[in-house]
Amino acid sequence: MRKEIRFITTGAIIAALYAALTMAFWEISSAGIQFRLSEALCVLPAFTPAAIPGLTIGCAIANIAGGTWIDVVFGSLATLLASVCTYFIGRAFRVGKTDRVKLPAVLLCPLPPVLFNAAIIPFVLYFGYGITSAFGVEGAAPVLAIHAATVGAGEAAVCYILGVPLMDIVNRLRKKLGF
Repeated sequence: MRKEIRFITTGAIIAALYAALTMAFWEISSAGIQFRLSEALCVLPAFTPAAIPGLTIGCAIANIAGGTWIDVVFGSLATLLASVCTYFIGRAFRVGKTDRVKLPAVLLCPLPPVLFNAAIIPFVLYFGYGITSAFGVEGAAPVLAIHAATVGAGEAAVCYILGVPLMDIVNRLRKKLGF
């Protein structure tokens, strides 16, 4: 298969998986405390650059289907930035090129989605969805801080609990399939 076709196909599959997982579990994917199961896929750019547009487009599709324009733009931007960082971390630690994923890569690859989502999504929740109070607290600064903590915690849970095992599975499959 030509490289371009493989790149587009891989990206499209990742986009479809991300969008489907997000929309299937929308109730837990879009609130102030988020567990977007599709975010486990955010470790995939460590293995292939095709995951960068795949995740970004998948996020945009999911947010178009159930979000606001602010979420489409800034949620997708958070995913894009995290994907690019994860890609470079993967390259630095040769993820997918060795028998085992190295411990620093396991610890660092899930981190960009956690950081970018914790930094960007609180503003999406506050301004895009109008979630202007959290746990009985009001006021922009404390609510944004609470959103950052809850989004970051949910993202960390998904990326580390589901994403890290996914890294191991993908690494094993890559070796068996020979690509």
